Amino acid sequence: VQLQASGGGLVQTGDSLRLSCAASGLTFIFYTVGWFRRAPGKEREFVAHIRWSGGTTSYADSVKGRFTISRDNAKNTAYLQMNSLKPEDTAVYYCAAGRTVNSIPRTYDYWGQGTLVTVSS
Repeated sequence: VQLQASGGGLVQTGDSLRLSCAASGLTFIFYTVGWFRRAPGKEREFVAHIRWSGGTTSYADSVKGRFTISRDNAKNTAYLQMNSLKPEDTAVYYCAAGRTVNSIPRTYDYWGQGTLVTVSS
């Protein structure tokens, strides 16, 4: 199983980025996909997740209204559209897949390698 996260980069405050998470080696549609992030010197934190059908999503309060998670099961890919980025969004972003319905990292079975997002002020 592989999860390949991409789309990170260096942007300015207020800019947008779209992260992608391409999955292979698993029946993608059976899995919830989550995005997590780890900022420098901080613990890993939940950002968003989307259930298998795409109809149920959940967001951390810190990103609600700015970030949108989606998925294309035909392409085995999930996305995280990030708008109105702030310096505090700077982190390595990880995608994960699991047979789970919550935001707890240990309930996710597979993890991508992470993509760095840096937001300058």
